[in-house]
Amino acid sequence: MEGIKGKCNQIKENVSKVIVGKEEVIDQLLVSIITSGHVLLEDVPGLGKTLLTKAFAKSIDCDFSRIQFTPDLLPSDVTGINFYNQKQSQFEFKQGPIFNNIVLADEINRATPRTQSSLLESMEEVQVSVDGETYKLDSPFMIIATENPVEQQGTFPLPEAQMDRFLMKISMGYPNFEEEMEILNRFRKENPIDSLETVLAKEDILKMQKKYTDVYISEDIKKYIVKIVQHTRNHKQISLGASPRGSLALFKAVQAFAVINGRDYVLPDDVQKMVEPILGHRIVTAGLNKLKGEDSLSVIKNILKEVKAPVEEQVVSR
Repeated sequence: MEGIKGKCNQIKENVSKVIVGKEEVIDQLLVSIITSGHVLLEDVPGLGKTLLTKAFAKSIDCDFSRIQFTPDLLPSDVTGINFYNQKQSQFEFKQGPIFNNIVLADEINRATPRTQSSLLESMEEVQVSVDGETYKLDSPFMIIATENPVEQQGTFPLPEAQMDRFLMKISMGYPNFEEEMEILNRFRKENPIDSLETVLAKEDILKMQKKYTDVYISEDIKKYIVKIVQHTRNHKQISLGASPRGSLALFKAVQAFAVINGRDYVLPDDVQKMVEPILGHRIVTAGLNKLKGEDSLSVIKNILKEVKAPVEEQVVSR
């Protein structure tokens, strides 16, 4: 596990040459790719979402593609098409941009629901079906979709069923004064991503994806996870609680989070750090609470106060 931690630190240091002060976000991306999950990145324009994704892909030697989602984008523009080759006198399949390791689905809520749903099969089964033929996608495979939470005119909000397919929903947030000064200095002459080098091979990520499931989770931690998820279903401020997919996502995420911190066991603190990005987009707050300004993240913080965490000494013994 120490070896995996060292490799993850290499990625974090490399991405941090481009992205200033977002170590927690980079950790969340690492957790996602190790667990073969996908990320919904919601934030206002200009905070470096595309730059973060490019730097992350470049650091681990992964093929990268960006799809700009617009109202006229078709499913075939994402998955690919069969076209007739006159020289060969037969149909051939031309791969779409989904056939890459890391795919940035930029402004996903600007495309129609039909085009949005073209991502579902690839997200769940790492494959796409075109005209009755199934094509496997390369591993590792990760979709990072972005949304602008401010400008909602002409958008198609993602349905709850599709939101549930994303492992986590995260936000970069504005930089502080020192970080923004550093951004000005760093980008004064050139974009640092142009000189960014690869620090890890794709094979290293594939090894991590197999290894992280060996992390030990005590019965107390499992009960803690289930109690939190079940509390979302019975909470008076929540109209729609998290599904069992949410429990499983949180279970996997805390294992991966322990791995990138060099441990082979999970602590209650790991669960608490992963709860908000994992469950925040999987619940719907009740109507009255929305009027009071109660969003899903503030409700989850209250749930963490209400559900008692296990004692740390109990969760490391096997």
